[in-house]
Amino acid sequence: MNLYVGNLNYDMTEDELRNAFAEHGEVQSAKIITDKFTGRSRGFGFVEMASQEAGSAAMENLNGKDIGGRQLVVNEARPRR
Repeated sequence: MNLYVGNLNYDMTEDELRNAFAEHGEVQSAKIITDKFTGRSRGFGFVEMASQEAGSAAMENLNGKDIGGRQLVVNEARPRR
């Protein structure tokens, strides 16, 4: 299950993102989107969970949770157009 994660702290690393979601199941990938010119985080990313159950548990438990001083927004990612 692919999840959109918004309102990330700009200093958060991909390892920290992976670890936050790993508590709820196996994480296949964690990617923070960066600005192509500055390399700075854009404040959102994507986490791919190994199963639907793990993704649902992560969404339920992490949406609205304060991590790094910001409340995460976690939703199922929509396919790219």
